[in-house]
Amino acid sequence: MSGTQSGPAGASAGEADAARAELVRQIRASGHLGDPRWRAAFEEVPRHLFVPYFFVATPRGYQRLSGSDPDPRQRARWLDGVYTDGPLATCMRDGELVSSSSQPSLMAMMLEELRVEDAEAPGAGPGTDTGGTGCRVLEIGTGTGYNAALMAHRLGAERVTTVDLDEEITGPARERLAASGYRPAVVTGDGALGCPERAPYDRTIATCALSAVPPAWIAQSTPGALILAPLATGLIALRVTDPGAGRAEGRFLATPAYFVPLRAQADATEEPGEEPEPRPAPGGGRRDDRHGLPREVLRDERFHFLRTLTAASLTPHEAHDLWRQEDRPRRERFGVTVDGAVQRAWLDTPDGPHSWPLTGT
Repeated sequence: MSGTQSGPAGASAGEADAARAELVRQIRASGHLGDPRWRAAFEEVPRHLFVPYFFVATPRGYQRLSGSDPDPRQRARWLDGVYTDGPLATCMRDGELVSSSSQPSLMAMMLEELRVEDAEAPGAGPGTDTGGTGCRVLEIGTGTGYNAALMAHRLGAERVTTVDLDEEITGPARERLAASGYRPAVVTGDGALGCPERAPYDRTIATCALSAVPPAWIAQSTPGALILAPLATGLIALRVTDPGAGRAEGRFLATPAYFVPLRAQADATEEPGEEPEPRPAPGGGRRDDRHGLPREVLRDERFHFLRTLTAASLTPHEAHDLWRQEDRPRRERFGVTVDGAVQRAWLDTPDGPHSWPLTGT
């Protein structure tokens, strides 16, 4: 599928191609897309066809920017936004964000971290069903369909299954994928249950935040499969060791990651937000009203990760004590072990002195 199609979204082929090329340049400058096969996917899949409109926050609420706006200035703002390296709010319901298109450089990093094996032979066209022995991928969180298109371009559409909860999301995504020349399996259902009818999967990638790893994802995996998912404002990469027994283990990647929660777990997921305005504390320090911790600690992104990961076991003060004791540990020092119904996060080693049950278990 050529990336020069303008489609119904209101951008000329030349404008869209130039904007997409600049986005790829920015992603490469950030250290990603070193793999020429993923780079080709980002160069050729037209993101603007998957994001015909999005919402931006204003002092008066959310404004909708669209490629079909009659005002050429607004259309230009829309195209600039689509090909800016940032997340886009794509589905709002009662003023709440329901679905989004992730930051492209984060998408590129996650796709690279999947470490997929290709089904396509050299020279095969994007999305071609070539048979072969490449990875079968399950995506949880279809969103606009753009990420599924990137995977279909790389692996062949027959090897990609993508699941989202609402037909309001999957219906348009399915149409945009088909219009762009890609026909992966788009399934409407609870992502926490996976998609057993198309299992097993060699890779599972989630674009929604978890409080615990759904057991179905492990059960529907092949031995040695990789599950990559946002958890506790980080990205956990789990290697499945025994699907039948529900066993998997892995470490967090270095990058922060904030996603819309998996709705089946939404009540148990802490969303990132603003801390309350601190008040002066005795001795002149600024401390938080709720926890009595220094404001600079609560504003520290890595402490927020630790606090979220250990929420089922540690009070904020206990988390702070551990934070100081372990010299502000980086995400890569943390990991997760899943053994049947038991899911535990840990620091440094699974059998070390610091481990905690995950919030959603």
